[in-house]
Amino acid sequence: MEASPRIYVAGHRGMVGSAIVRLLQRRGHSGILTRTRSELDLTDQAAVRAFFQAEKPDQVYVAAAKVGGIHANNTYPAEFIYQNLMIEANLIHEAWRAGVQKLLFLGSSCIYPKLAPQPMGEEALLTGTLEPTNEPYAIAKIAGIKLCESYNRQYGTDYRSAMPTNLYGPGDNYHPENSHVIPALLRRFHEAKVSGAQDVVIWGSGTPRREFLHVDDLAAACLHVMNLPRSVYAQHTAPMRSHLNVGCGQDITIAELAGLIAKVMGYTGEIVFDPGKPDGTPRKLLDTGRIMATGWQPRVTLEEGLASTYTDFLEHHR
Repeated sequence: MEASPRIYVAGHRGMVGSAIVRLLQRRGHSGILTRTRSELDLTDQAAVRAFFQAEKPDQVYVAAAKVGGIHANNTYPAEFIYQNLMIEANLIHEAWRAGVQKLLFLGSSCIYPKLAPQPMGEEALLTGTLEPTNEPYAIAKIAGIKLCESYNRQYGTDYRSAMPTNLYGPGDNYHPENSHVIPALLRRFHEAKVSGAQDVVIWGSGTPRREFLHVDDLAAACLHVMNLPRSVYAQHTAPMRSHLNVGCGQDITIAELAGLIAKVMGYTGEIVFDPGKPDGTPRKLLDTGRIMATGWQPRVTLEEGLASTYTDFLEHHR
């Protein structure tokens, strides 16, 4: 009987990492390695090196990152670029030093140019100017892709990258200022419902279009991509690009999203938009044809996912 591979999930307490761990456990993996931030500082190269030399995992999921919405990216640009660069550089380099052959790096759809043709294909990377509000974070994530590509080229490793669209689900960050759009709206609508407020004010015009993927669908995609035969993975990546987009292939306006969240939560007040606040990129829809051609499909509808996410919020975050 073949031994279960030793799988290190970096960032296992975050929304993405915890979803990957849950799915690995459901699929019977017993050799899952995790470390909390207090146990292992991923920005400390010596500490990361010692961990890899001691544990020698067979596979690594790089789900650790500093993440946040427009406000957080605007307020803490130095933290976003420094921490993400250090985390991914240490993990990828020390994985290679320890002989790890299989690694999956998690990026973000913000790597693509602000005005990239929609839907955004993998080949759009580095073809234009990034969205200014999250440029430091995006540059760090692009560097992660290039680290994987470079180690593959020079050392023959099998390091892969997945670029998810906007994510939501259990374990999200509901901070009133530093969260992404869905958790921010869930909290705002919940507070309005509890207080009996007659309206909810939302940043921006409501017209930008966004694509949303439930984190459990992303976890399934991560395991799918990690375990594709190397020849199949190479066959479905773009020329000179080694990453795969992960999304649902459909987008909605922020105004439509707000209406759907209000419906799921039973909020009946008015929804007001503040066009004086920034909208960010006008549209972000990923071309997911390449990963879907490998046999992966998302399963959670947006309305189902919002309902289960609100339940999680009520249980753990209010």
